[in-house]
Amino acid sequence: MYASMSFSVIVEVGRERMKRLILPPSRLSTVSETFGGRSFVVAFYALIVAITGVVGAVLGVAGPDDLTPVTLLGLVELQPTPLGLAVYGMVTVGLALGVPLALVVVVSNRADADRPGENS
Repeated sequence: MYASMSFSVIVEVGRERMKRLILPPSRLSTVSETFGGRSFVVAFYALIVAITGVVGAVLGVAGPDDLTPVTLLGLVELQPTPLGLAVYGMVTVGLALGVPLALVVVVSNRADADRPGENS
């Protein structure tokens, strides 16, 4: 079908219509308004931390019997129970991912604020 189409037919589409076909729409779609970049990242972060808690609980239930207690941040000793391993995993992964994520947000906000001529 497209092989028989001549170049002149494509050119007749016009420059403005081609811009509309190629460039994204200027308005945000409903999906991006309700579940945009930041909310997606936060939801994904929460999902990862929740999965870590579930895996910790499963390890506490089905793991080996000779597990030693774990120390959370060098301050709190947690027994290798399902709850203890879930808390340990969630806090550890939450901090390991949350601190860099918070730093990215701070740097991004400062970069946006430093940009001249744009209002947030």
